[in-house]
Amino acid sequence: MAGQDPTLSTSHPFYDVARHSILQVAGDDRQGRRIFTFSCCRLPPSHQLNHQRLLEYLKYTLDQHVENDYTIVYFHYGLSSQNKPSLGWLQNAYKEFDRKYKKNLKALYVVHPTSFIKALWNIFKPLISHKFGKKVTYCSSLRELREHLQCDQLLIPPEVIRYDEKLQNLHKGHLPPPTKTPPPRPPLPTQQFGVSLQYLKDKNQGELIPPVLQWTVTYLREKGLHTEGLFRRSASAQTVRQVQRLYDQGKPVNFDDYGDMHVPAVILKTFLRELPQPLLTFQAYEQILGITSVESSLRVTHCRLILQSLPEHNYTVLRYLMCFLHEVSQESISNKMTSSNLACVFGLNLIWPSQGVASLSALVPLNLFTELLIEYYDKVFSAQETPGEHTENPVETGQAGPVTKGFTQTGTPRASPYLPRLRVP
Repeated sequence: MAGQDPTLSTSHPFYDVARHSILQVAGDDRQGRRIFTFSCCRLPPSHQLNHQRLLEYLKYTLDQHVENDYTIVYFHYGLSSQNKPSLGWLQNAYKEFDRKYKKNLKALYVVHPTSFIKALWNIFKPLISHKFGKKVTYCSSLRELREHLQCDQLLIPPEVIRYDEKLQNLHKGHLPPPTKTPPPRPPLPTQQFGVSLQYLKDKNQGELIPPVLQWTVTYLREKGLHTEGLFRRSASAQTVRQVQRLYDQGKPVNFDDYGDMHVPAVILKTFLRELPQPLLTFQAYEQILGITSVESSLRVTHCRLILQSLPEHNYTVLRYLMCFLHEVSQESISNKMTSSNLACVFGLNLIWPSQGVASLSALVPLNLFTELLIEYYDKVFSAQETPGEHTENPVETGQAGPVTKGFTQTGTPRASPYLPRLRVP
């Protein structure tokens, strides 16, 4: 892995986190204080990193140095909706780093700050002491950072250096060098990831529920409902990529072979996240953001109204998924995944803006909307609809019908010529 410490041993107590080289010790500043660098571009996607383990690793590393003065350089470039920790995690991290850590932190340099950082600062400002706030210095370029630190000691990721050069060229009016983009390759007939719902329907004999969604839900429903932290914990990135390749190539997948219930859980999230358009559609984004301004007693009705505007295909797939997530939430005593916890995981996998990434302020309504769909599934997706609206889903009633083409009477998916058969003992 690029940037990984060659001396890092697999026996390291936090090897699973340390191998990414997110946090590194980078010499001393001009006052002889130990420098730590935190590089966001090295944060893997959230589903591949246990953020609680990341917090424990940060404390473990800092504990070896916080008895003396120290400095932190935070490289913000590379943080995105795919890898950034949740707001709740940030709040918890600030509480976990008590006076012992804050007192001897003498300087915090934020390199390449963005509007996200400024928004985050405004959120945490009431919780942060004025004295601590004076330790923060924003550096819009590496040149500004060099005015404070000896950058030749710093372990600056190559991605950050290239980004800094790009910013400087733009500032000088120089256009970045043109890059040749290879022509897009047509998807395989058996492709499951990164293609539209319509493509999946056309390639799977008109079935509305995508094959990979059918099989992961069926497997998890049968074997994973009591797995603690289902959907919240990560799985091996290499394994996930391997399973994706198998599905895309139309080859058999047997989740029992991997011995990890979190593999199919991550596959399901990955499928949703890689759809060209979110399952809840770009058009519904602004409507969903308004859920917090609706009176509590009317929110379920408001959810129903928003869903009625969805294309039939999206509605059917969403209903199928929410039915399953509702079942997961009903087993929260054992799996610890309440409707609220599931909403935090699935919110940004179901809806995102057409341009850029969702802002921090958007997370609350997006997660609230998702929580309502899960918690009040029976009411949101009830059959009390006027003619012309979405019809009742036979998957949940046990009745056969056009919506369940490819299903048995019990809701179990039938085999598809493009669908790898899942071998369940």
